[in-house]
Amino acid sequence: MSEQITIIRPESKNKYVDFKELWQFRELLFLMLGRDIKVRYKQTVLGIAWAVLQPLVTMLIFSIIFGRLAKIPSDGLPYPLFVFSGLIAWTFFSTAVSMGANSMVNAGPMISKVYFPRLIIPIASISVGAVDFLISFLLLLIIMAFYGIFPSSQILLLPIFLFGLFLTIFGLSAWLSSLTVMYRDFRFIVPFMLQIWMYLTPVIYPLSFIPEKWQWLVYLNPVSGWVSAIRSSVLGTEFNLLGLCSSVIFTIVILIIGLNFFKQTEQRFADVI
Repeated sequence: MSEQITIIRPESKNKYVDFKELWQFRELLFLMLGRDIKVRYKQTVLGIAWAVLQPLVTMLIFSIIFGRLAKIPSDGLPYPLFVFSGLIAWTFFSTAVSMGANSMVNAGPMISKVYFPRLIIPIASISVGAVDFLISFLLLLIIMAFYGIFPSSQILLLPIFLFGLFLTIFGLSAWLSSLTVMYRDFRFIVPFMLQIWMYLTPVIYPLSFIPEKWQWLVYLNPVSGWVSAIRSSVLGTEFNLLGLCSSVIFTIVILIIGLNFFKQTEQRFADVI
């Protein structure tokens, strides 16, 4: 009777992401996603209502400061509606990136004990932000009805733009989670970076508010095109095709760099964590 011998060799650092393996571990992904959702809202007074309160309270503050006092335009839309439609997209981005960046460090005990595709960890973490977005989106529809504005056929494009924003988050989370494992300073750098990043994104102001000669700087922001496209698809306003194309290009670059860096460093995660 012949013996079957299995030889396990280390993966090449230049190997691409094995999406087939990720699919084989999809049940683990769903289990981790369910766990992260429970942990996020467990033992909280308001529970899942926090997904609504955060953008809602921020909208009220911004509407008073920037809408009434600073008189920032909103392209003919009610300012609270304009800013809330941008905030839910931005909140999805910032929450998911923040959770994704810390996901590998938080899962340290699991990483050091068993094998599974490490990319499952940031994917599960950032998917929790998508749940928050869906809840906030329902509130947005209510606010739109209050102002007598209803979605047009453009809303059918919303899943495409959300997927594009998700890919941006995925690439950044893969990159930042690896850096956070190697350099723990990034646990403090990422929140500070996101605070500044929001004001560089057309969330509280329209692109038309920026002088034309400086608008090219906004196009260098990979999030601005997705936020504007999500707002336009929901509110039925005109799309900024140049900003959208810019975000597509930068998202592809971020994905390539982020996933490649993740694959190069993941073999050291168990030792460093």
